[in-house]
Parts: sequence; C-alpha cells; structure tokens
Amino acid sequence: MTTPPTEEKPARKSAWKRWVYVILIVIVLLALLVWRQRSTGRPMMARGAKAPPTALPVVVHTAALGDIDIYLDGLGTVTPLATVTLRTQISGQLTKVAFTEGQMVEKGAVLATIDPRPYQAALEQYQGQLRQAQAQLAEARIDLSRYETLSEQDSIAKQQVDSARALVTQYEGLVQTGQANVDSAKLNLAYCQVIAPVAGRVGLRMVDEGNYVTPGDANGLVVLTRVKPITVIFTVPEQQMLAVASRLHSGATIPVEAFDQNQTRKLAGGTLSAIDNQVDTTTGTFRLRAVFANEDESLFPNQFVNVRMLLDTQHNVIVIPTAGIERNQLGTFVYIVKPDNTVAIHPVTLGTTEGEHVAIASGLKVGERVVVDGADRLTDGVPVTVQAEK
Repeated sequence: MTTPPTEEKPARKSAWKRWVYVILIVIVLLALLVWRQRSTGRPMMARGAKAPPTALPVVVHTAALGDIDIYLDGLGTVTPLATVTLRTQISGQLTKVAFTEGQMVEKGAVLATIDPRPYQAALEQYQGQLRQAQAQLAEARIDLSRYETLSEQDSIAKQQVDSARALVTQYEGLVQTGQANVDSAKLNLAYCQVIAPVAGRVGLRMVDEGNYVTPGDANGLVVLTRVKPITVIFTVPEQQMLAVASRLHSGATIPVEAFDQNQTRKLAGGTLSAIDNQVDTTTGTFRLRAVFANEDESLFPNQFVNVRMLLDTQHNVIVIPTAGIERNQLGTFVYIVKPDNTVAIHPVTLGTTEGEHVAIASGLKVGERVVVDGADRLTDGVPVTVQAEK
C-alpha cells in the first residue's frame, strides 16, 4: 500500500510561481526598452544593422567675388638721402661748437667756429697788396696815354711807348694776382665757420673746443644725417623685376610699407622711387629705393626693416579664407557643403594670397559654401550641420 505524495504539489506550485516571476520580469524589461526607444525618437534596429552617421558641426563661408592685393616682400635697410661727415677746410684752433649732440639743424646753420684771426690778417695783407698794384696800374696807364700822345707828335721814340704799354700789362697781372689772393683769403675766412650743407640731425661730436683741427683729420668734426625724408633700400627676386619696372615706368604710384624685424608693427608708409640698373648675380635679386616722409622719425639710419610693396590689385576674383584650404598628396582642395547638407571634395587651384584670404583660380564657383572650420573629421559624403557662416 503506497503513501499519497503530500509534498509534490507544493513543489510544483513553487516552480510555477518562479516561472511566472521570470516571465513578468522579461515583460517589464521589454516594456522599458520600447519606452526608452520611443522617448529618444530612435527606431528599433535589427541585430547587425548599422546606425546612421552622425551629422558633424561645421562653419562655412560662401564664396564671393572680391579684390585681392598683390604684395612683394623684401628685406631692407634704412638709408638717408644724405650722410655728410663735416670736416674743416682750413687749419686752426676750434674755438666754438655751436650744436648739441643729436640736434636737428637747418641747412646753412653754423655748427662750429675756427679761430678767424690769422685769416683776417691775411685778408687785410692781400687787400693792401691789391691796392698797391691798382695804384701802380693807374699810374702806368696815365704814362702810357701821355707817351702815346707824344709818339703821335714824333716827340719820343716808339720803343718808349712799347715799354710803357708792357708795364701796364705787367701791373694788370699784379692786380689780377692781388684780387685772387684777396678772394682766397675771404674764402678761408668764410671756412672759419663750419656750415651745415643739408638739413638733418647731427651725431656725436668727434672733437671738443680748444683742439687744433686740420683738413686731414680722418673722423672730421661731426656726422650730419638727413632723416626727413629718408629712404629704404630693399631687395626682391629678379623674377619680379619686369613687373615692378613696368608698373613704375607707367607712372603709377607704388605704395611701400616698412615693418619692424618681427613684422608685427608697421613703422612707416612711403612710395617706390627708383630701381637699380643691374641684378645682383650672387643673390639673384635687384635693389629698389622707397622714400618715406618719416615725420615721426620712426625710421633710423642703418635700421633693418621688413618691406611690403603693393605691386597691383586683382579685381573681381573668387576669394575665400585660407582656413578653408585643405591639402593632400594630390594637391589642394576644399570641402563644399551641398544642398542636402553633405560635403563633397573639390580640387582647387590657388591664386594670390593676401593675409588670411586667398584667390581661387579654378575649381570653385560663386555662391558655393566652403567649410572653413571643423574639416578635420570630414570625408567625402559625410552629413554636416552648419553652425555658423563667416
């Protein structure tokens, strides 16, 4: 006789409850998954399906027509129009220095004085000799006139008249010599004052008052430099010589700007005045001279400067920022944003570059949108979102 299975029914009921709980948990998880997908707006994807590519944010610039300047850059040295080492024309004691070091002086200003007394005495001596010769000449002319009258009357010999005429000629020579000595003495007396031949700035004096100076002094008295206006001599490659010469000979005014050594600060603006008559074969460059008013004296003689010359201006060309230019092994290209907000690669040929802008010779049309920021992750056909337009 078998006993009834009293414990089998509770065990079955317990297993059934566990399965019910598992099924409920699965249903809840599926419901949560469906709710999450609906709330994010993403459709459910089948296993193995790839997510659509995410649109990348970019900044674009619309290509348009504009003007772009053609500049030539060069290295230059500030060169004065006149640099004069003032030396004495005579020997003597320097009695006065009439300038302050670094002073601006006008043309004709007296800069120094040399003791004039010896030269004043020489002048007076020569003037006395001249007056003596003039008196002798006057007397000889009177005698000649008298002898000529007597000769016409056959009262004296002709030889006596000829002697009187020769004596007049001799005294005329003495007068001419005396006048030359007087003029020379006056010139030496004028040389006692050292005069500024040009307007400019004087440097440091080389000789102090009281010294004996001579024309053979190597250093002179002082150096005078004309700084207003002033010039810059700079070089550009010989390949640009024809373009520069044609522009200059046409009568056009070619602006030139001078910058400091770091090319961060503009020092002055001027115009091109002349080009050299030959090319330097050792460097393959030719020299040009530009003139600057230099009213604020920002350019200093022998100063090194960077020069930028505006040679010409191109009008009505397609201009975009240089930030939009990309490069690979095949050349230069840009990313174009198409109407469906995807990008396409367009190879382009570059023209003249001016600062942060570049002219496009070919490969781009007016109105096309070029990516200028955010191109580092782009590839052909990638969707983008335009965040801003420059």
